[in-house]
Amino acid sequence: MAKAVENRGIVATYALHEHLLSNRASRRLHESDPPSLNDVQRSALEAVDREGYATLRFDELVTDEALRDAVLAQGADFVASTEAGLREESREDGQGSELRRRPGKEFLVRAHSFDGVRLGLDHAWLRACLSPYLLDVARAYLRMWPKLSYVDLWYTVPQPPEADRVASQLWHYDFDDKHLLKAFLYLDDVDAETGPFEYVAGSQPGGPHHDVRPWKPMGFGRVPEDEVKRAVPDEAIRTFTAPRGTIIFCNTSGLHRGGFATSRARVLATATYCSPASLAALSERNYDVDPSRLSGLSREGRYAVS
Repeated sequence: MAKAVENRGIVATYALHEHLLSNRASRRLHESDPPSLNDVQRSALEAVDREGYATLRFDELVTDEALRDAVLAQGADFVASTEAGLREESREDGQGSELRRRPGKEFLVRAHSFDGVRLGLDHAWLRACLSPYLLDVARAYLRMWPKLSYVDLWYTVPQPPEADRVASQLWHYDFDDKHLLKAFLYLDDVDAETGPFEYVAGSQPGGPHHDVRPWKPMGFGRVPEDEVKRAVPDEAIRTFTAPRGTIIFCNTSGLHRGGFATSRARVLATATYCSPASLAALSERNYDVDPSRLSGLSREGRYAVS
């Protein structure tokens, strides 16, 4: 009963911040200073508005070659350290490494998880997420100045093909905000056996398939596969097999799943843009920022990490 009362309070707090407090101010900021999008960004925005997702090449979106190379190099370093840790875990003496995993999602190794790591602009993926290349797409899609709530790199450990799907490998929606835009950057080629991201096109709020399981704050996000099959035509389910350097934008308050890798690891960088209401009521960041290491950020960049 105490938990139910607490949840009702959280939902009420979210509604207050969504309509009156946090988001109202961020919408005014957007209206007074909307982003100027180039053709690539505008095409991505139109696709996410229409379908709930967009795919494009990282080198089309991010024209700064040095920044692109830094992100890919960071990904390669993460793969090397993760695979070294996995080798340590497999040693017969049982003295494993300290890979970052969360209970219930042991198949997923994270660079940061929720360890309170302090990041600065020497972190290449954070720098990319706060650059106009990505941040302006998030601003335009959410119609407000967003917060950057999550920044990480993921290594999905292959599982036996006969294993059951668990956690985020099942169909679900993210219930921490109605106003979400996630970015997934594939850091290696992803095929059908590498745990590709999957998404129900049109399941985002306002889309034709959103009623399969309408979004609500603190809602239970898992949706049984048979329910999805009954309600969604096969052609609406998108499976994102794609080469290294593909970036996916999607609203994950729509139905999605991924990470059921069987043949080899899936490696990606990911980020979540949300509304200020989410951080005020439903979410917490997985990182901290070092203000002394963020000089040179734009106003909207500083706002995103504040």
